[in-house]
Amino acid sequence: MGRNIIICASWFGLISLTLCLINPAAAQVDQQRAEAYFKEAAAICERDSGRLWGVSLCGPMVFADARTRTLATNQPRPADNWPQVLGFTNAPLEWGGSRWVAYMWDFTTALPTPRARREFMLHELFHRIQPDLGLITLSGQNAHLDTVEARIWLQLEWRALARALDQSGEDRKRAVSDAFAFRSARRSQFANAAENERVEEIREGLAQYTGIVATADSRAEAVASTIGHLAAAEGHETFLQQAYVTGTAYGVLLDDASEDWRRSVHSNSDLGQMLMAALGIRPTADAVEASARYGGVEIRSAEQAREKQRKARMLELRNRFVDGPVLLVPSGGGATFNAVGATPIPGVGTVFVLPYRTKGEWGTLEATNGVLISDDGKRRLPGPIRIEGANISGDGWTVTVASGWTVRSGPRSGDYQIIRDP
Repeated sequence: MGRNIIICASWFGLISLTLCLINPAAAQVDQQRAEAYFKEAAAICERDSGRLWGVSLCGPMVFADARTRTLATNQPRPADNWPQVLGFTNAPLEWGGSRWVAYMWDFTTALPTPRARREFMLHELFHRIQPDLGLITLSGQNAHLDTVEARIWLQLEWRALARALDQSGEDRKRAVSDAFAFRSARRSQFANAAENERVEEIREGLAQYTGIVATADSRAEAVASTIGHLAAAEGHETFLQQAYVTGTAYGVLLDDASEDWRRSVHSNSDLGQMLMAALGIRPTADAVEASARYGGVEIRSAEQAREKQRKARMLELRNRFVDGPVLLVPSGGGATFNAVGATPIPGVGTVFVLPYRTKGEWGTLEATNGVLISDDGKRRLPGPIRIEGANISGDGWTVTVASGWTVRSGPRSGDYQIIRDP
């Protein structure tokens, strides 16, 4: 993912598993199995041979498990100390003067199919070379994608892109025109939406595109996989990670429309605009009318019902994580969590309700019943709070405070916070 904080279960459109509940004893890295995975990745990289991006996708890889302190590498292990985030992240990291790709072992082995695993490994290998390609972007703030209107138009865009992938000629052009009309309708309703969505499609969409296209044994397989991602995305509780499937779809369509598009894409490019230019088409004039071709009425009805449920859920979460007593845990460190069911609370942060695990210089945290990640990166855990020396616990969560840190009263009555010893 290119970041210390990663998302366990929504990295990949077809995954709806809880991947972080792994028995620690089973999480130990299996050297023989890891070697087989390294060979899979190497074979795909060698077959690509720089075809996609002009450089090899191959590079140093490490599977690690933080709890058992076991790892496997495809190159000699550096003499340097184990990086702090190793075992807590799927992302590139610097180790021993080289850029490695780190994979969490339990996440990798829990992927549902061999193809999913291969796409995942190549996705992360692209992130390793992404800086050299000049395709690094800052994170886009896309909370608007979980609003009713944005979700409606985004699903319409996905459906139009899936139809375009399944068609050719004028039928494909018509579907792409519809997709761009839906895209434009959505972005026109939210300030900075176009830029925030665009940067995520470059950063994560291109990585997912690479994973799918490099792994596929044929063009038809790449198209089928992309259509599968688009269909599965609609079932996600949150659409905050839309960049993966949307960026992938535009990339696969660009492969047919413009053979050299990968040589001209830049960090400031918009993949949708590139596809429109390559096909020589304009957006459909009436997006509302076009939506009827993709079940727009049904989508709107379903989203309005979901919104009523979401408001009730948000009130419950606000009572637990905002209004009631909380433990404030510092930002920083790597984390693993499952974004399925994540709920943004405007002006506060996002509540992740499925398993969350993190480690920082302040200590460790494991939560199975929700944690709120504030906009400033701090974590909030709901009370009542029990303190027993360095161990702090609550309903569904435990924290172990590291040496040099302590627990003190928080800014409000009933709150606590972890701070460095004075």
